[in-house]
Amino acid sequence: MKLLKKYIFLTYSQTFFPIFSTLYIITSIIFLVKIATLTSVIQINFLELLELYSYSIPTIIFYTLPVSIFVSIVLTLSKLSSEYELMVITSFGLNPINIIKLILPSLILSTLLLLLISLALIPKADYMKKDFLNQKKTEAQFNIKPSEYGQVFGDWLIYVKDEDKGIYKDIVLFQQNGDEDNFIISKEAIMKNENLSLSLNLKDGTAVRVTDKVNQIDFKKMIINNYIKPSTNINSINDLILYWKDIDTNKRKESKFSFFVLSSIFPLVSILFIIVLGYFNPRYDKNYSTSFSLILTTLFVVLSQKLSKDYGLSILYIIPPIWILLSVLFYRLKIKPSY
Repeated sequence: MKLLKKYIFLTYSQTFFPIFSTLYIITSIIFLVKIATLTSVIQINFLELLELYSYSIPTIIFYTLPVSIFVSIVLTLSKLSSEYELMVITSFGLNPINIIKLILPSLILSTLLLLLISLALIPKADYMKKDFLNQKKTEAQFNIKPSEYGQVFGDWLIYVKDEDKGIYKDIVLFQQNGDEDNFIISKEAIMKNENLSLSLNLKDGTAVRVTDKVNQIDFKKMIINNYIKPSTNINSINDLILYWKDIDTNKRKESKFSFFVLSSIFPLVSILFIIVLGYFNPRYDKNYSTSFSLILTTLFVVLSQKLSKDYGLSILYIIPPIWILLSVLFYRLKIKPSY
């Protein structure tokens, strides 16, 4: 039994790593493209690009690992079936239930790992990413350059004609809010930075609001504050519990939690589907394991994502039991009579 287990896991590793590495590279490229789009808002160098990418690694692993595990185990068993090895194993008295017992501990461990990544590491990485972006946005707003268009200060577009030793000259600010346009023109301004709070102190200017009417005021001094709300830091289990505590009232976080849990348990609740797809007689049956495993994976992920948004936590009590019952039905129809 130990030799058989070692042989199965050796075959599994030869299948898993190419699939996982391929999916990881493809997903990484997608995330790098998303990170590259941030350069329109902030300026980052190559090392900062790598730092931002590192915050995406838990998410990339989470999206690639369940698929890689499920498809790899199916392909491992289908390979053994196509080479008549599973038939030989079965003839020695090891039925599919014995194979399930061999792979079950690994699936349990992978489920726990995925739960750790999704419910702990991803929120922590998201906090670090948001904190990094907030710092870069603060730096970008604090380092406003004269005679450059497209710069922003909070919700305002800002243009500065000249700057001398931290004093900005001839400032124009514009903000569009629905059907309302706001303009501020000032002769002089000073920028102050206090952690995540920036303030623009304007002197001797005019503020104009354009709606159905035009309203104008002249001012001697005006202060525009821009406070960037910090994310909740996660440094301990208590912080993690506090982070997920409001899932009953936070619809977005509720659907996120449901999807994370469903995706994490996907390989485990699909264990009978692994047997159904992996076992076949190569003399009479064609090998459709790859296509069917991809179809099942896509179906589970799409249903989980869609229903998690619509039904939240309640879907955790619906999808897994139905999925397991379907796998039991297919197992009894296809595998149990023959093996």
